[in-house]
Amino acid sequence: MTGSAPDLWRLDAARTRSISAENPTGARGAGARALEGTGAYAARHLGAGWKISPSIQLASGETATLADISGPGVIRHCWLTTDRTVLRRLMLRVYWDAGPDPAIELPLGDFFCNGWDEMALVDSEMVVVAPAGGLNSYWPMPFRHGARITLHNGGDSAVPVYYQITYTEEQVPHDAGYLHTQWRRSNPLGDPAVHTILDETAGPGRYVGTYLAIQPGDPGWWGEGELKFYLDGDTDYPTLCGTGTEDYFGGAWNFDLDGTYRTYSTPYLGMHQVLPADEIYRAHQRFGMYRWHVRDPICFQQNLRVSIQALGWGDPETYLPLERADIATTAWWYQR
Repeated sequence: MTGSAPDLWRLDAARTRSISAENPTGARGAGARALEGTGAYAARHLGAGWKISPSIQLASGETATLADISGPGVIRHCWLTTDRTVLRRLMLRVYWDAGPDPAIELPLGDFFCNGWDEMALVDSEMVVVAPAGGLNSYWPMPFRHGARITLHNGGDSAVPVYYQITYTEEQVPHDAGYLHTQWRRSNPLGDPAVHTILDETAGPGRYVGTYLAIQPGDPGWWGEGELKFYLDGDTDYPTLCGTGTEDYFGGAWNFDLDGTYRTYSTPYLGMHQVLPADEIYRAHQRFGMYRWHVRDPICFQQNLRVSIQALGWGDPETYLPLERADIATTAWWYQR
């Protein structure tokens, strides 16, 4: 479930369904039947079938169930848009097979690599953020008995939510894993300047993605810290160890080209956000980066733990642990 795009030429028994405010159940022939909704007044001269219910209003403190699906099946695409300034105040939760605890639980913005409540465009295979706030996920999400997706508004005011969740009704292979996420924030990071991206989780599984939002808290270059993957019984020392933060996210040499940070967004990795964009090496700057391990999944059988160091330079010859850093990360992985 973490490889290339599906074989579009296959004519199998799968059926496509899609859930939105215009078809809340996704049932066959049940779309565009609403007589009331957020578009009712605008369509008052047009009648049924004319964009009566394109969205919902999510009140402060309210939780909406966006989808409640019976399985087996695979969620193929999720699109959503809302108030771009409150993305971290909206909590996304996804439950598989009637489980009591969500396998996916994190702020909505971080799921779409937008953790700073200031929109950044993303042009990748798994996540696309398009003008002017279209949030798209292409993570395949298999389930066997059911899937439930909720969105909670932890902000102070109501927000509009437009959404469409497309899935296929189909049999799921016996070896398919369920998609999980773990969101963690350290603010301030403290001593030691090591942030846990993924607390130890049991295998077998495949680690498939990382999103990092960081504010270094100290001036100068901030990305010397290594990412470490402790797998299958590793204790003090990891099996997989990177060479620096910018290296892990596909960059090099401080992301510095002629004294300027250069953003980039590619199918599998990027540093797509720099705030403010016209400064460099400032303590208050904020950054967003992602890496998808789709072509290079990190496979584990027993267990996995992932961490990142926050490390800059105290002087030209001495590393500086960034204890004042604000770090938030999201890990994606598939697990039995």
